[in-house]
Amino acid sequence: MTIPTSIASQQHDHSHCISTAMEQAKAVCAQNGARLTPLREQVFRLVWNSHQPLGAYALMDMLAAESTRRVAPPTVYRALEFLLEQGLIHRINMLNAFVGCTHPSSEHANNFLICEHCGVAIEFSADPLQTSINDTAAEFGFSINAQSIELMGCCQHCREAEL
Repeated sequence: MTIPTSIASQQHDHSHCISTAMEQAKAVCAQNGARLTPLREQVFRLVWNSHQPLGAYALMDMLAAESTRRVAPPTVYRALEFLLEQGLIHRINMLNAFVGCTHPSSEHANNFLICEHCGVAIEFSADPLQTSINDTAAEFGFSINAQSIELMGCCQHCREAEL
């Protein structure tokens, strides 16, 4: 069995990830008639700065380091809420942190593999898993409004580094 390697856990040109994410964000906002303000864009870029989930206070500190003025917590939370509403980022509940969405133009469940060693969060989609979840919900007459699967473990890169 070959284990697929996510780009999030590989060495790669991360500036390409950020520029692609920004292009997609602008397209999604234009399609939704939403305004990607300079602050929202700055928060979005910081979230995409790595594939590691970031908390709101870490984002505030990063914003303060980039600016001469301090940004208040409600301002950061409003920017994050906007990005969540547009489907541009995901909230990882287990960590109370945020990570960029790898495919914001499509509706999908929040499924993540989170490395306990390096902190990378790998977004994934698995049709058989989703089918099983939907079938189970239907069996119980349950309507799913939101879904988040967060699995903690060790990514391929960290596992190989331990060998």
